[in-house]
Amino acid sequence: MMEPTKIRPKLVYSPGYDIRWLGIEKLHPLDGCKYGRTWKVLLDRFGDKLQSATITPTAATVELLQTIHTPEYLQQLTNSHYVAQVLELSSLDWVPNGILDRHVLQPMRLATMGTVIAAETALETGIAINLSGGYHHARRDLGAGFCVYSDIAIAIASLRQSGQLTATDSIAIIDLDAHQGNGLARIFECDRTVHILDMYNQNIYPQDRRAIERIDRNLPLTSGTRDAEYLDKLQQYLPSFLSSIERPKIAFYNAGTDIYEDDPLGRLKISAEGVLARDRFVFQTLVAARIPVVMVLSGGYTSESYQLVAKSVGEVWETWGL
Repeated sequence: MMEPTKIRPKLVYSPGYDIRWLGIEKLHPLDGCKYGRTWKVLLDRFGDKLQSATITPTAATVELLQTIHTPEYLQQLTNSHYVAQVLELSSLDWVPNGILDRHVLQPMRLATMGTVIAAETALETGIAINLSGGYHHARRDLGAGFCVYSDIAIAIASLRQSGQLTATDSIAIIDLDAHQGNGLARIFECDRTVHILDMYNQNIYPQDRRAIERIDRNLPLTSGTRDAEYLDKLQQYLPSFLSSIERPKIAFYNAGTDIYEDDPLGRLKISAEGVLARDRFVFQTLVAARIPVVMVLSGGYTSESYQLVAKSVGEVWETWGL
């Protein structure tokens, strides 16, 4: 288990994370280029020190994807109509699957491998941040909500396969995206070594009642929730959640910026300062508990999303990386 004095944050990023092709990135509220934008802000700020602490992933292989996803589901992803449904972009029905695979699914496979590498790295360095990932709606046999591959579940399976985690090791998922992480709850429905805290807007997608029953610390919010209530609830329940379980060998932090007050999908009213305070508290709590943490970006549907992420990651670097 890591010691706080030995923390050496690492970043995982590829220019291939960005989703762009003939304006496809403009068809969905998600900024498909926020990953590269975040990287540029951070690189301009920290320069060579950040560059030397950054790992570039290759794409996840079919064999790795099959540690969680069924072959039948992966075969469905060769059908443009099905992919368009998962991405919630019916206008992509006409696009040849090869193009969708190259410009949409390949970036997601890179991001999935990024989460795997971040998990491996966090066990050694204490903190690793993947500048993408967080596809928490994807299930073993179903994609939904712009989530194709369950990167966190795949990372857990990979760590177990390699022996870096045992079958009985405790694992925490802290999901603070504005949307309920129903895919992860479904995947780990019968796996009680994975402990899930999920704080989300209960008035929006996906409202998955079966998944809610699996969440260990279920913290539903209502549309319009503001900083004070949000942060009070997080500060009350995250420490008690961690103290109620065997100390996790690793924590996955789904740091969605769709809680931001201007986000059209999250419908919460958390200020930019509140987003930063949230991320600061999560990192401080996990570091104090000596729990290695992997941060992934998850949702965020405003043009400011990349700036919010860059501020939070920048503070991590200033606190532990310089």
